Amino acid sequence: MSRHIIEELNSYYTQAFGIDLRLLNIANEIQDRLKDRFNEVDTISAFHQGKVLKAFQEIGISDNHFSWNTGYGYDDIGREAVERVFAKVFGAEKALVRPNIVNGTHAISLALLGILKRGDKVIYCTGAPYDTLQSVTGYKNNPDTDKTNSSTDDKDNINIGTLKDLGVQYEEIDLLEDGNIDLKKLEKSITPDVKMVAIQRSKGYSWRNSITVNQIREVADLVHGIDSHICIMVDNCYCEFVEADEPIEAGADIICGSLIKNPGGGLALSGGYLCGRTDLIDMASYRLTCPGIGAECGLTFGQNRNVLQGLFLAPSITAGAVKGAIFCGNFFDEIGFDVSPDDNFNSIRADIIQAVEVGSIEAVKAFCLGIQKAAPIDSKVTPVPAPMPGYDDDIIMAAGTFVQGSSIELSADGPLREPYTVYFQGGLTFEHSKLGTLMAAQEMLNAGIFTL
Repeated sequence: MSRHIIEELNSYYTQAFGIDLRLLNIANEIQDRLKDRFNEVDTISAFHQGKVLKAFQEIGISDNHFSWNTGYGYDDIGREAVERVFAKVFGAEKALVRPNIVNGTHAISLALLGILKRGDKVIYCTGAPYDTLQSVTGYKNNPDTDKTNSSTDDKDNINIGTLKDLGVQYEEIDLLEDGNIDLKKLEKSITPDVKMVAIQRSKGYSWRNSITVNQIREVADLVHGIDSHICIMVDNCYCEFVEADEPIEAGADIICGSLIKNPGGGLALSGGYLCGRTDLIDMASYRLTCPGIGAECGLTFGQNRNVLQGLFLAPSITAGAVKGAIFCGNFFDEIGFDVSPDDNFNSIRADIIQAVEVGSIEAVKAFCLGIQKAAPIDSKVTPVPAPMPGYDDDIIMAAGTFVQGSSIELSADGPLREPYTVYFQGGLTFEHSKLGTLMAAQEMLNAGIFTL
């Protein structure tokens, strides 16, 4: 890019968005040195684009699949085609893809509550799951105590319908200090009552690297080597299309995720998915509807076109978000903040999330205000911390998105707890993600959080 064009861009960003020229100069230097890294991301995107296109062609997607019926949704050829495409793309026998799966937590809970029975045991080998999943287990915060109970008087302690309430045993195995899964402890924990080993790939609201496909392969090889009937369940939220392989190709039995994250490509209005072995998908479908009906009913409300087009765009959209996360991490590292992943230590990217430790409530608010100001929707809104269902701490969320809560679109959020970390993700284009990073930094600079 010529110096003249760069100067014009810098001038426009300074005038239109009030971004300090010094921040823009740092950003340009970082982007220049990331060229090779971005080329790697684009190569992975090209690989997945080919896989998605081939799946569309092999399933024979046509304009007929965009139509929809009413009532029970019997014989919905579009719904069936969507699920066959998802299964093909993720290397699974079968898929369940529905707009009435309300979020990633719902998709994962369908797997947990549909597959596990009284007396079974599940082991989370990546430590405590995401805050909202802790409520699903019923063993919130401390699986070894009776901290949660069945009282419905206290909304924070409702235990009805959880794994604990249904008589399912639960165990957590913390990650090792280096961020790897403790395979030795996992091996010792495999007993005859273990029916599932669960892996949360993305970091959630924790300071760790996300779990790679190779780490999943190690777990699957170990566990299936002990007992091939144990189900390896992977929470794949934020991770689809980031690496060249997907978890089922590495030995996972079922994966779960949200359509308003990576695989929806920014077009899906709602929904979630599960892909995996036929018997496991069937059991999850009985939890979604009821035994005897399973996946045979369920209206898609005209969303098949959005879901399929979003999936088609997803490899490219995800690549932009990954590049945005890489840029954000390198930028905030450059101006003096701790980041995770940290590319200075060759951290492998397994999801689209970049964590930045900003150190104070004021810094979290300033960061999120910058992201909100960079939004195409509701850019004048000021994000404020507030209680949210499933969380112990107040949560602040910045997301001026076309689809509410869509975290494949540019957003940032975090719990108001020490050491005050903000989690940055998404961006339907790299350019928007980069601009969001700059505006977050500018608000922090304005607030005196750091100096140049």
